Amino acid sequence: MKVAQYKVITAKENREIVAKADALVYREWPEFMLHDPVADLFSDCYRDLPEFQFALVDSDSNETVAIGNSIPLSYHGEIHELPEEGWDWALTKGIDDYKRGNKPTLLCALQIVVFGNNRGKGISSKAVTAMKKIGQMSGLHDLIAPVRPSQKSDYPLIAIDRYIKWQNDNKEPFDSWLRVHTKLGGKIIRPCVKAMRIDGTIEQWTEWTALSFKESGKYIVQGALVPIDVDLTANRAVYIEPNVWMHHRT
Repeated sequence: MKVAQYKVITAKENREIVAKADALVYREWPEFMLHDPVADLFSDCYRDLPEFQFALVDSDSNETVAIGNSIPLSYHGEIHELPEEGWDWALTKGIDDYKRGNKPTLLCALQIVVFGNNRGKGISSKAVTAMKKIGQMSGLHDLIAPVRPSQKSDYPLIAIDRYIKWQNDNKEPFDSWLRVHTKLGGKIIRPCVKAMRIDGTIEQWTEWTALSFKESGKYIVQGALVPIDVDLTANRAVYIEPNVWMHHRT
């Protein structure tokens, strides 16, 4: 059986291909996940840091099978002291570092998305490896990632610090995304329990989830890693997503 080969194409090399891949991302996420206000900075990554945004393309079919986004950071703290704000912090800081001309010290993953029926083929590992290579070629020898655990949404009532200790029968991380990273040499550092904050009105959350919120309290929402907090008096619902900091040497 022929082993599939993949090309890494950065937005600096071909902006059109990566832009088409970016347009596919929205159908892969739960609707509410598209409303983190910090994500508005993503367009800056494509404009100012195109060499760190890439598509993974099947060499034979020319099908785009995945997308990867990352951002260089100027970080001088200890790896085990990475902040609880995770993804929101990384994107905000990375854009600020670029605008200030701060010299980057490491690369931070923002997302890797494998499209549709391409999942389960080991493509996620190829994408992580490609991201590490991009960091290495840029002289950035550490890759950090606020990883969104794939199966955590099936267990929204389990605390993230307990969930990341779960293992499969092979004594590997139970969660498939954490397992991909560890098999490639990544180390779990600690949870970043405030990685993303999504705040909206009751009407907005009803639109995003197709749920009815008849009283204040915690609600389990499909695709959310933890319950959302609903306050009818304030007409607000808030979702604060926990992720997991992981670290690779490139």
